[in-house]
Amino acid sequence: MVDVDGLTKRTLATLLDSTFLKASGGAGKIEELCREAAEFSFASVAVNGCEVARCADLLRGTGVKVTAVAGFPLGQMSTAAKLFEVRDAIAAGAGEVDIVQNVRRLQAGDRDYVLAELAEFARICRGEGVVSKVIFENCYLSQDEKILSCRLACEAGVDFVKTSTGFGTCGATVEDVRTMRSEIGPDMGLKAAGGIRSFADAMAMLRAGATRIGTSAGRAIVEGFDGCDGEGCRLTR
Repeated sequence: MVDVDGLTKRTLATLLDSTFLKASGGAGKIEELCREAAEFSFASVAVNGCEVARCADLLRGTGVKVTAVAGFPLGQMSTAAKLFEVRDAIAAGAGEVDIVQNVRRLQAGDRDYVLAELAEFARICRGEGVVSKVIFENCYLSQDEKILSCRLACEAGVDFVKTSTGFGTCGATVEDVRTMRSEIGPDMGLKAAGGIRSFADAMAMLRAGATRIGTSAGRAIVEGFDGCDGEGCRLTR
């Protein structure tokens, strides 16, 4: 869990995964993403698989990791296809991988399928020293399905649970982060992502129990630290 009241501007930056996961955009977008991540010392940049090697090269020596996504954004690929993406991303230089849970299998009651896929994902990442995160896509899940997803992730041994891809009908909510934290306990990683665009948004998620924030507005969040006042902004500067 994050000591929110003891947070500094510098440590806030290290809790952010700066994302560029769009299907379009000029070549300069990736260079800009990596320059900004290095400038602020973000935790990672989160990109699609084809950009991993390039980002790893641009970020070499900065301490900023590359997060790759797998099975993104729908999660409906076969397990073999997803795990190929995972291995390919790791070989290209990814230090973290966010995989999308198979929502339809979960909703069909196929607990064993979901668990086996996540357990193999966690095993591959652990063997390579790579951080594993599973994306639930909470906007499509009932409360019971969110709870089951947390329990399967814990059983599988993944490092983080994550709220959303940012491509669904809704992104992260404080209520979902609280539910997830309650189910996974105090020690497991929890990434809130989707719609988090301001310092206030990020603080709300951290206070609810998130330990990582996925955002395409990292600069705005960090720079918002300087202008905060009022409830929730009593921070060490």
